[in-house]
Amino acid sequence: MTRAMTATPTRHTPKRASDRLLLAGAAAGPLFFASAITQMLTREGFDITRHPISQLATGDLAWIQIATFVSAGAGALALAVGLRRTVFEGTGRRALPILVGLFGAGLIAAGLFTMDPENGFPAGTPDEPVAQMSWHSVAHSAAAAVAFTALAAAALVLSVRCARRRAVLPAAASAVAGLVLLVPISPEYMSVQIAVNGMIAFTWTTVVAVSQRRLV
Repeated sequence: MTRAMTATPTRHTPKRASDRLLLAGAAAGPLFFASAITQMLTREGFDITRHPISQLATGDLAWIQIATFVSAGAGALALAVGLRRTVFEGTGRRALPILVGLFGAGLIAAGLFTMDPENGFPAGTPDEPVAQMSWHSVAHSAAAAVAFTALAAAALVLSVRCARRRAVLPAAASAVAGLVLLVPISPEYMSVQIAVNGMIAFTWTTVVAVSQRRLV
């Protein structure tokens, strides 16, 4: 994506500050999944085929996943600011930072508003769906939907930006990422699909951050 994410000379923004913001954005995804995978493997009763990653934010150790969401959201916000400081021209120069910022804000909200315990997790929870979603579970779902829709839009904007600069491979990769994130969630495969969407989303933000750092 480097050819399409051109930066103007660094006289417009302190190079070191921009570099740190982009580095934080690049680190958000790997840190999120390092934490989530560790919890999946160590928390009793968790099954990724039945429980979405967000359900790790329930139970006695809920604070770990809540902190993971908030940290990842903060990293995405840092990436948004980094893009705002370094992308000065071309298609998406205004939209990209805003959309990535919405992704970050949505992740933070999704962390603060947690899902309900259900389907046997945390251990000791009845092995069935919750009868009625709580207000914070509804807020969680809404925040996650906003976050991933915003990032899908960001990926499609970057795809157009890359295409106009004749960067074919980055354009195609961003288009695929954006379109996959917009596929409706299947109730039957919800937890796995959410995990895959998270991997796609954070891979995209990491690649964008690393690519932009090379230009600063």
